[in-house]
Amino acid sequence: MVVADMASGTSARDVAVELSRQAALLAEQLDAPTAAVPTVAQPGVRAEVIETVTTVAATLRRLGDALGLDLDEATTRHTETGRSPANGPMPAPPVEVTVPVLGVDACAAGWVGAILEPGAPRPRIAVAGSIAALVEAVRQSLDIQAVAIDIPIGLPDDTTRQADVLTRKALKGKASSVFTTLTRSAYAAESRAESDTVNRGLSGQGVGAQAYGLRDKILEVDAWVRSRPTVAVLEVHPELSFAVMTGAPVLAKKKNDEGRAARLAALAAAGIASPSVLKGDGYAADDVLDACAAAWTAARRTNGLARSLPEPPETFSDGLPAAIWV
Repeated sequence: MVVADMASGTSARDVAVELSRQAALLAEQLDAPTAAVPTVAQPGVRAEVIETVTTVAATLRRLGDALGLDLDEATTRHTETGRSPANGPMPAPPVEVTVPVLGVDACAAGWVGAILEPGAPRPRIAVAGSIAALVEAVRQSLDIQAVAIDIPIGLPDDTTRQADVLTRKALKGKASSVFTTLTRSAYAAESRAESDTVNRGLSGQGVGAQAYGLRDKILEVDAWVRSRPTVAVLEVHPELSFAVMTGAPVLAKKKNDEGRAARLAALAAAGIASPSVLKGDGYAADDVLDACAAAWTAARRTNGLARSLPEPPETFSDGLPAAIWV
């Protein structure tokens, strides 16, 4: 239902606009179906649906008249912009955690994980020196159904990844938080200079400090995923997760007080309480918050709500689906 999808606190005016817009669109589609909108097979049923939707639209227009609101003008503006007339892009609704999931971020100690369980909105935090050790430790007590990791999965052979390109486009004002994943051969190089030469020869792209600086972590996860662990594994980008949670990228830097507060607020609005631990030996608050954002995406994936960039994922010679999920 349209109303259920709208954020809490949305005004009656916006509800009326959205209902009127969608009712009008549905009536048009049913009256002149396209390949994307199948026809209603039985003519009598189709006519009844059209009549009902048209009646709803007319009723809403009368409501608009009573409120002094031009619904025709407002819904046209809404359709053209793809935004809520008053509130901009809609934040995602609070996530429902139906099965245990794990979100993971790299940290100085190795890897930090945020565990979400049904009925427990406060994430538990776990830390381990390797990704395999972290997942195994959590699985000793919980049957986690998905592991979401903030690290590239699926390394290209001689191109850039669409996952990086599309995520960068989606993060206006935060595009610099997305680095370009190197080719597999470039990550095999033992120095950044050698990696740069290899990568330029294959994809035409130079090698940034962050992309090569995460080399060991990327290769560690790559080896672990290629060992075929018996749990769903997906790549995420926390800034993209936070952007979908809130309806727009969180521009405040994640390492300062303002950025931490903004991300904690985003998690709370998304149904995830402040984690049990925010920082510790070998991991910082931003690592924990990124892991929580990853866990949020893992929960969405298990609910069938997550989408991938690109859709469907790319596949390179390693056979791993290459996509960032949100």
